[in-house]
Amino acid sequence: MRAAIPHLLVAIVLFGGAWPITKAALSDATPMWFAAGRAGLAALTSALVLLVLGRLHWPRRADWPAIVALGTLQLGGYFALAHTAVAIVPAGRTAIISAVTSYWLLPMSILVMGERISARGWVGAALGLAGVVVLAGPWALDWTARDVVLGHGMLMLAAGLWSVAIIVTRARIPASPMMELLPWCFGIAFALLAPFAMYLEPEGGIHAPSWPIMLYIGVIVAPVGTWCVIEIGRRLPGAVSSLAFLLVPAFGVALSALWLGESVGWDVVVGSGLIVASVATASRA
Repeated sequence: MRAAIPHLLVAIVLFGGAWPITKAALSDATPMWFAAGRAGLAALTSALVLLVLGRLHWPRRADWPAIVALGTLQLGGYFALAHTAVAIVPAGRTAIISAVTSYWLLPMSILVMGERISARGWVGAALGLAGVVVLAGPWALDWTARDVVLGHGMLMLAAGLWSVAIIVTRARIPASPMMELLPWCFGIAFALLAPFAMYLEPEGGIHAPSWPIMLYIGVIVAPVGTWCVIEIGRRLPGAVSSLAFLLVPAFGVALSALWLGESVGWDVVVGSGLIVASVATASRA
């Protein structure tokens, strides 16, 4: 547990803060092009770092299951769904729902990995999901609106893809360190996203005002944050890691309030408190 704490803290700051500034960037960029640019920059950055360190190499045979799962699901599919959703869903809510792996990862960990969840673990899960419900505030949404349903459905599916990728990396442990696989994972994601961007957004792109954010997301957040998230998923049991990830949206909601002026009320205070309590409970399970 302690070995994963540094990775968790970095992931909270980087990914929790990513959605508010991505929302701001999409005023001068289109979602799919932004997602493709993020993946492409991350692939180049991680490859250059590994080249300088002398650690860039062709993946080993045992590495490919993790590379394909991460590249297609956690990065390609997740980026496509979440970046499209953030254009129509508030950034704070995007950070919450897209990071909620609990409703996918817990049952997968039990059914696929054979994990046994203690009573304390279930209490932690219940507290965490209660916190998510409070933060998301579904009672305040107009569920008759097509965009509301579509956007939230995309985010739930994005979280599901992320969870499947975590299960694959835990079931088929790669031979190489995860850091050395990042260029290949992001390269696959870019190869998937670029054609979709050209087809779905032929008139789209990333305009000058959004490039500073694009560089920050692609060069720092995507490679460093993704590596931390992968390590958390590998080092912690499913019950604990799924709840630990909830700290990311809690931070994202707070930052959205400061950056974008999204409302802060009792729901943010209570929801964040429940999430912190859930992680503390699960970590002792």
